[in-house]
Amino acid sequence: MSKYALAALVSLLMVSVPALAEDADAGSAPRKHHVKKKSKHQPVHVAAAEPKEKMVKRVVLVHGRRKVVYQHLFAAAPGVPTMGDLAGLNLTHDPLDLKSNVAYVLDQDNSEVLFEKNSNIALPIASITKMMTGLVVMEANQDMDEVLTVSDEDVDREKFSSSRLKVGARLTRANMLHIALMSSENRAASALGRYYPGGKPAFVEAMNAKARELGMTDTHYVDSNGLSKMNVASARDLAKLAQAAYQYPVLRQFSTDPKAVVDVSGHPMAFGSTNHLTSSPDWTIGLQKTGFINEAGRCLMMQAVIEGRSVIMVFLDSKGKLSRTADAGRIRKWLQALKPTSLSTTPVYSTGM
Repeated sequence: MSKYALAALVSLLMVSVPALAEDADAGSAPRKHHVKKKSKHQPVHVAAAEPKEKMVKRVVLVHGRRKVVYQHLFAAAPGVPTMGDLAGLNLTHDPLDLKSNVAYVLDQDNSEVLFEKNSNIALPIASITKMMTGLVVMEANQDMDEVLTVSDEDVDREKFSSSRLKVGARLTRANMLHIALMSSENRAASALGRYYPGGKPAFVEAMNAKARELGMTDTHYVDSNGLSKMNVASARDLAKLAQAAYQYPVLRQFSTDPKAVVDVSGHPMAFGSTNHLTSSPDWTIGLQKTGFINEAGRCLMMQAVIEGRSVIMVFLDSKGKLSRTADAGRIRKWLQALKPTSLSTTPVYSTGM
């Protein structure tokens, strides 16, 4: 990628795009905000479809009594452009008609590139960030049985996502890591960084240091949960991360568990995976992580065995809630149709900027 394209992408990352919190990846919904309505006579400049506002009736308990309140709810804006769209990546077409602006498929055993599409361009990666969080935690050799407490510092004020972990919730480091990888729990990922020696700044520096060590030259992290659009990486870099994370059985297990019950402040709480393929008998998945924020689109990093071949697949900036896993299915079907002898030492398909 040329330095001019990189400069353009950095500029795009600084553009303010209407964004809500991670939805399915965090199992949460955006908080409600009171907003002022614009005057009918006030000029409106529309760069993208604006969110719609509606009034919602709520019944809450106040000092043991039921009380009716009305709140303004901001609904998601349809068609909000991602950073990939703003960079023109949506103009790149491929013969498999993937719904992801970026795709990269690698043979895990011999590092042969099987498919790539815009794979060298750094984009926001959302909660795929949490896989690096897990890798840093594992390599720090911290006590996995130590009990960590969710604090107000872990509350998301970037995208205003809610969480099932209340402030004051107490979980072991192992359980924090488990639900951060399996259920993409943002407060758990934040707490993991906060309890690192030196706190969050030291943890983020460790994340970036590990990226440099792995040769992830297009990667930069600013937090441990992926809510910031400034967490960026290329698909090629994320394949390197997947290779490194795969070496840890704990990361493989925690990220691929379809569901689990963990102890939260002495009470059992059930969590599920953000990737429905982990519970599918048709797939053999060894490692995975999903991600979503509006700026990034739907993202997926996954290791799987297809026709006896271990492959790493990365999809960034996918459109549609199920499109990233559907793209994984398209790649699987395509590889199954190929005879092993037809896979040369050069990329089977390569396109992009």
